Amino acid sequence: MHISFSKYQGTGNDFVIIDNRKGNIELSTEQIRLMCDRRFGIGADGFMLLNHATTVDFEMKYYNADGVEGSMCGNGGRCLTKFAFDCGIIKEQYTFIASDGLHEARFGKNKWVHLKMIDVNTVQQNNADFVLNTGSPHYIKPVQRIDQIDVLEAGRTIRYNDTFKEKGINVNFVESFPEEIKVRTYERGVEDETYSCGTGVTAASLIFAKQVGFNRIAVDTKGGQLAVEFNKINDQHFNNIWLCGPATFVFKGDIAV
Repeated sequence: MHISFSKYQGTGNDFVIIDNRKGNIELSTEQIRLMCDRRFGIGADGFMLLNHATTVDFEMKYYNADGVEGSMCGNGGRCLTKFAFDCGIIKEQYTFIASDGLHEARFGKNKWVHLKMIDVNTVQQNNADFVLNTGSPHYIKPVQRIDQIDVLEAGRTIRYNDTFKEKGINVNFVESFPEEIKVRTYERGVEDETYSCGTGVTAASLIFAKQVGFNRIAVDTKGGQLAVEFNKINDQHFNNIWLCGPATFVFKGDIAV
C-alpha cells in the first residue's frame, strides 16, 4: 500500500503528517515507527493524522517516533494547523481537539502559528527543579552553561529514574538570560535530544515568569526561536497560554507501507 504524506517542522521539531479526514488510514505501531526512522524511513520526531471532526475544524492524532500514541505536542499542533491550512481548511481562527482537550490556533505576524495551550494549575517543586504538565509532563531543570550539558545522558538519567521510568517524562534543561531563556530537551518517545519541544518550551517559560499578570518569554532552542505568552495568576496557576513560532512545510511524497 502506498500512502501520501507531508513533512513539516517547527524549529527543527519535525513531523510526518497524513490527511486522514476520510478515515481510511490505519497503521500499526511498527509502521509508524519505521516511517519516523531516520535511516530506514522518512525521518521524524513524531507522526500525526489530520482526522475529521464534527464539532471542530479537525482532530489531531499524535504518535511518538517509537510508534506509540503520545500526549499533546505543541510544535506538532502548530505544524498540523499549517498543514490544515495547506489542505484547504482556511480559517482566521482554528479550533481542534487533541489528546489533552480543546485547542485554538491562529496565524500571527511573520506567519507564525499561535497555539493556545491548556491551563496549568499545579506545579511541583523538587529542590531546585520543577515538574508540571502542559499537555505533556515535563521536568524543568535550571542550569548554567547549558551548551556544555550532556542532554542525552543527563536527560535519560531523570527520565528512567524510579519516579518516572514507568510512564516517562520529558526533561528540559533551562538557562536564563536577561532577554530570553535557552532550552534544551530530552524527549520521551524519541529517547534523545530533540531540536525543540513546544510543551517543554511552554513549561520552562511558566517556571521562569518574573511577574504576576501578563508575561511574554522569548525562547531560544537548538532549532530556532519561539515565544510563549501567558497570564500568571500565582506560582501554581497560569492561563491564557499561547505557544508562538514558525511552522514550515519541508516536502511531500509517497511511501510504501
